[in-house]
Amino acid sequence: MSNETVKYCLDANVLIQAWQKYYNPTFCPDYWKVLNELGNKGRIFIPEMVFEEITRTDDGLSRWLKSSYIPVEKITESVTKCLLDIYSANPNHKTLVDNTRARSLADPWIIAHALNENAIVVTKEEKVTAANAKRIKIPNVCDNMGIKWINDFQLITELDVQFSCTLN
Repeated sequence: MSNETVKYCLDANVLIQAWQKYYNPTFCPDYWKVLNELGNKGRIFIPEMVFEEITRTDDGLSRWLKSSYIPVEKITESVTKCLLDIYSANPNHKTLVDNTRARSLADPWIIAHALNENAIVVTKEEKVTAANAKRIKIPNVCDNMGIKWINDFQLITELDVQFSCTLN
């Protein structure tokens, strides 16, 4: 697969942490311009569940995302089949979602969309290695399903993105 045809499916935490911490648009607007360009070219996308997770709060990121060029992929029959395949592959995959706190609701859908689109998952999550862990993370399921996953810094490296800094 050439680098030009690779698609990336973004987890909500990639956008949330970048906005809140290291790529806030007040001092790194280029990051958000690059995301828009990648979205416009169809290189990145977010599942509908990620969009809903971010936009249920009315803040700067929510407003930016609503007007961005990042495609929002709907849940289709083929995506739902991918989710069922993920759950049937390993009963532990159902522990992705924290039902007691209604958290991580989009996580299985991120993987299902990536599987459906033959995309790479981009997440801030790290693989859980403790044998006694109650929940697993996106990277664990991706590994089990043969789906490549990376973090946002690896995405920047893979796409050879470079930022310019200026002193105002």
